[in-house]
Amino acid sequence: MVREPRRLGVPGPEARLRFETEPRKLGPGPGRRLLVLDGEPAFQLSPWCGTCQFLFQRLEGANQMLSLEGMQERLAGRLSELDDDILDAFGSLLPEGDYLPSLLRVEPRLVTPGQEGDYFSGEQVAAWGIDAFWGLPEHPRTPYYRTFETVVDEGAHLYEFVVPMIPPSWNEPERVEEYAEQMRRGAVPTAVAVSTLDLCQPALDLHSTDYHGHWGLTHFLLDGHHKLAAAASVGRPVQLLSLLALGESLAAPDDHRRLAALRSQPSLSRGTRPTP
Repeated sequence: MVREPRRLGVPGPEARLRFETEPRKLGPGPGRRLLVLDGEPAFQLSPWCGTCQFLFQRLEGANQMLSLEGMQERLAGRLSELDDDILDAFGSLLPEGDYLPSLLRVEPRLVTPGQEGDYFSGEQVAAWGIDAFWGLPEHPRTPYYRTFETVVDEGAHLYEFVVPMIPPSWNEPERVEEYAEQMRRGAVPTAVAVSTLDLCQPALDLHSTDYHGHWGLTHFLLDGHHKLAAAASVGRPVQLLSLLALGESLAAPDDHRRLAALRSQPSLSRGTRPTP
């Protein structure tokens, strides 16, 4: 379920979670693109250039959840529609701007960097090669969840991620097991995230074994860390209320409008094409 863009948020300095760009230390142009929590850099995001590798990389400021008092009961199950009260409540954590709210069904799979299924040492290396300076793949510095991917067109692929604000190892095992048991009985709880859509493609194919554009749809969890961990552990779905930050994404309005149709396609890995 998708709604038209909505104005949400509070004045920038009052927002607990906001997007910032650091001044560049050397040379012209912008510096690091950041997601900042309570004034501290929490994640480094994809560079502005659009030809560099897609990125989310955990920094020291990503050290707490953003659950809201009074929301737990309302998010205990699946939402049948976009709830204005919930949107406004979580919008109060974010800087004022245009957000595209949507309700998504996700089936999370926990991935550890450098291990099987890791996007950064797999699909990203196939497109960009390893980092020329470090001689290594990019590294997100956190386990994360892969949830969905599909074909955009012949030259591009959509990759979706859910990124926790704290490592899954920090979750309370008892709470994870409580949610897991509820899910075994058919419950589908709701998590909440602020999201970005970054479109990235190598400028040249010199180091590519699979040259294509990457649409990186990243959901940074505000609420639902234990729910995602439980769903991944028992192979069950959760619902995700995504607030896509339109002004903070490396994508155009036409790209945002395509997301609903892309997200309704079958989940297909790179190289797979729909059956005619």
